[in-house]
Amino acid sequence: MTITKAKIGVDPSGCVELAKHVRLNNPNLVLSGLMIIGMLDYSSTPKNFKALANCQEDVCKELGIPEEQLELFVDMSSDFEQTIEMGSTNVRVGSTIFGAREYPKN
Repeated sequence: MTITKAKIGVDPSGCVELAKHVRLNNPNLVLSGLMIIGMLDYSSTPKNFKALANCQEDVCKELGIPEEQLELFVDMSSDFEQTIEMGSTNVRVGSTIFGAREYPKN
């Protein structure tokens, strides 16, 4: 688990275990997608997209669900065209609309 002042998440290596936990221990939640938040400087954009696609494939295989049932969300406003090409079905565009945020130093 990765925790900063602004974001909380799980390393891609833990995506299957987290998805299994959500699905098995929270009957009132529906696991409908995975989201990746890339590096703040966008330096590893293609690597991030590939990691998300790999997580989708691994989670779907482990849980026995079709990949089209598990949407991909990418949190990168400035690269939304590339995220769509890579398979994202949803894109957050907050900074495009509201401007850049200032992130706390960790």
